[in-house]
Amino acid sequence: MGRIDKGVKCSVSGCGREAARSISAEKARAAGLNVGSGEKRAYICKEHYKEFKKKTKKDKTLDKWRYGH
Repeated sequence: MGRIDKGVKCSVSGCGREAARSISAEKARAAGLNVGSGEKRAYICKEHYKEFKKKTKKDKTLDKWRYGH
């Protein structure tokens, strides 16, 4: 049973919703999400995960082209 199943809240400052996903805190900061420093993992809710996916879509596409997958 992981932290999300236990009901951890979203790590983005100002958000109090329940987390749906766990991502690297470094990747979350790179995508522009305001996540507290000093943590390795960022727990984010559905709405912030959608925002994260939109902001990282271009990078993922470029990586696919670069590595031929």
